[in-house]
This record gives sequence, structure tokens and C-alpha cells, in this order.
Amino acid sequence: MKDETLQLETMLPEHFDETVEIRPALNLAALPEAGTLQRLLQKIESRTAVIGIVGLGYVGLPLMLRYTYAGFKVIGFDIDHDKVGKLNRGESYIEHIEARSVGEAVARGFQATSNFSRAAEADALIICVPTPLNGYREPDLSFILGTADVLMPAMRPGQVLSLESTTYPGTTEEELRPRLEERGFDIGNDVFLVFSPEREDPGNAQFKTRSIPKIVGGSTPACRQAGLALYGAAVDRVVPVSSTRAAELTKLLENIHRAVNIGLVNEMKIIADRMGIDIYEVIHAAATKPFGFTPYFPGPGLGGHCIPIDPFYLTWKARQYGLHTRFIELAGEINDDMPSWVIGKVVDTLNDRGRALKGSRIMVLGITYKKNVDDMRESPSVRLMEMLRDKGAVVCYSDPHVPVFPKMREHRFDLQSTPLTEENIAQQDLVLLATNHDDFDYDFIGQHAKVIVDTRGVYSGTVDNVVKS
Repeated sequence: MKDETLQLETMLPEHFDETVEIRPALNLAALPEAGTLQRLLQKIESRTAVIGIVGLGYVGLPLMLRYTYAGFKVIGFDIDHDKVGKLNRGESYIEHIEARSVGEAVARGFQATSNFSRAAEADALIICVPTPLNGYREPDLSFILGTADVLMPAMRPGQVLSLESTTYPGTTEEELRPRLEERGFDIGNDVFLVFSPEREDPGNAQFKTRSIPKIVGGSTPACRQAGLALYGAAVDRVVPVSSTRAAELTKLLENIHRAVNIGLVNEMKIIADRMGIDIYEVIHAAATKPFGFTPYFPGPGLGGHCIPIDPFYLTWKARQYGLHTRFIELAGEINDDMPSWVIGKVVDTLNDRGRALKGSRIMVLGITYKKNVDDMRESPSVRLMEMLRDKGAVVCYSDPHVPVFPKMREHRFDLQSTPLTEENIAQQDLVLLATNHDDFDYDFIGQHAKVIVDTRGVYSGTVDNVVKS
């Protein structure tokens, strides 16, 4: 373990009282499972355990770096051969992760592979794969289930399997546990099953993988003990909960909390706009209250892998219990309508200047889902681009973090980022500010744009050629 004492905040019911603190020297002899679990914990404590991370994206790659830095040998698994090759060469494909960090991990023994049979070499397997929605806005577990199916032949006694992918309560017990039991494993004795939701925030300089507390729920008390040791070896603070289902719901609550509050402020934005009030002025004024108010800000829609998707995982599961999550679904409807509301503002702005949307030249400023990152997952900017294109506009974009529009599962544009020169800005009929990167020179853009539709509140006060949206 780390040199300092690792305190664990307990959120367990009273009958789960076996572990609320892990110290550098674990009392292994006192553990209820003196065989397989004890050997696993000894490996973790001595840093001889091999960590396998499945899925090397925005969650898996930072986790890999953290475990290699903590002194573990790490094997990374991914079906993308291009990613595997880049990592083994010490290269990075995520903007906020430096190639130098990847190179240092390789020097410490990290290996990336697409050979999933090597999962047998790992003492811990951590699954970090996407959990999107299908075309009916229902949970799509195909990445989790496909990963589980290719890992199962390599599973062996003494391993801990942890799922980090956001999902509905019950996934770990209903999908992963039966697959292990079908292979003859005794959960909690032979192998250990854990759910520990990811909490990565790409581009957040204040919180890194090590400093973000880790929620851990296990299928059994022994499983939870294995999970606490696994994550406690790399993360400063580990928070145990009573079950995998509680851990799964914790992640959904975190993101639904944000989705609902953003839905509220998006609706307030529409009301304020109709009343001729600047919603950003109102939010900043309300934020001066030192208690009882947390500022959330409106935008052109929800982006990222979590907030636009996670609420639907819970609403889908809740229907199995005869429940209708009206409050959550209403917030989802409001947030999902934001791109259409923005397009309406664009149409009105052009009409006021004697132009139709069809045939107008429109530059979308910023196409990632949030500022200062290269993450395109569920970006509302892309939906705006598609809606504008479908209505006949001539669309281009400018984004210093996305020099070439990437290959995406559902969106296609053959475009490169347009340089923000005086000429390029001036020839646009409208500039749509969708993602407020710090790299943009907003004064320069404001000086040369015919008109700007600002969805992020960058331009404060009243500006002649700026329309708030």
C-alpha cells in the first residue's frame, strides 16, 4: 500500500462492519477467506499483481497510467489495433494525455494487446468499455457482454473482475455473475466480482484519477474486500458500499443530478429569453448566495458519454419495477430539445437580416462536447452541424482540438477545421458559438463576424452583432 494511511469512508449498513479502513500493513491472517483472497491481497500489497485494463479510451487509459505509476505491471486490452500499436510505441491518441506519460508507462513494463487470451496473465481485470443507447434509447450492453464473453475462457481462480462502465443497477449480478458461475467459479471464493463506477472528467486539471474518490461494491463481502484493496493501491480514497447494485445506482444518481439541474436551467434560459432577461446575469447573481444554490449553466444540448445517456439506463430499468421516472424523463426531453431551440434562434437571426437558412454560410465554433478537450462523444455541436446541413446551410467548423473531423459511428462530415482568419470569419453569414474553448480569441471573432449566435454566454451584456441562445 502507499506510505500514508488510507482512510476509507464507510457508507455500509451496520451489518457490514468488517472493513472501514485499510492501512499500509494489512492483517491478512484475520481475513475470513484465508486462501485465494489472502493470496490476491498479498499480491496487490506487494505490487506483484498484474493489472489488466480492458478498453483503453478516456477511462481506461488514465487508469492504466495510474496503476503503472503506482508500481504495477499493466496489460491493456483493446480491439482497436491502431490504438494498441500507438500505445506500444509510446504515443497518445487523447489530447490531454501526453505521449511522454505513455512512453514512461511502456518503460515501466506496460503492454497493450488485442490478444484477449492474455487476460489469464492478469490478477485483476478492469472493464472500461462504452455503454451507449440503441436506436430505441434503451441500454446497449453489447460492449460489456462481448467483452465478458471473450474474457471468460481466460478467467482463472484468484482473479478479481471489476466493471467500471456506467450501467443500470443489477448488470453486474444479472450479466457478469452468471457467466462466471456457468464456468464453475464460486464467487467470493474462487474469483471476486466488483462494480466500481468510473468518474473521469477529461481535461479537468483539478481532479485526476488518483484524487477522485472511488466507489466500490462487491458481490460478496470478500469481493468487496478485493475491490477495496485493488483500488486502494492506486487511489487516495476508496468508498465502500453494500453491493454492486448500490454502486451502480450511485453513478447514475451523480449524473442524473447534473442532467436534471441542467434541464432546469435550460428551461429557465428559454423563459428568460422570452422575457428579455440575460440568464447568465441571473445565474451569476444567484450564485452569490453562500448556501442552498449550486450554479449550473445552459448550453446547446448535453454532451459527453454520461449525462445524455445515463438517465435512460435508470428509466429503462425502473419500468421493470412498474415505475415511471417522470421527473428524470422530463429533464431529458428539455435537454434533448436544446439543439432544435438553437436552430430556431439561428433561423430567426438570419431572417432578421434578410437571409434564409438554406444556402447561408455558417461556421460552427467548437465541436467537442465541452471546452478545452478533444472529446467528441455525444457532442451537441455535431447534432447542430447535421441539422444545419440537412436544412441546406453550407457548414464549416473551427476547433483547435479537432483538426480533422473524426470517424464517428453515427456522424459523418468530410471537413477540416477552418482557420480563424479575418477573411474566413467575415465571409460567413453567421458564426454559431457551440463550444467555448479558451483558445478562441473572442474579441477578434466578434470584430469580424457579421453575426454570432452565442450558446455559451461568452459575450456578456449587449453586443450589436451577438444573439444569445
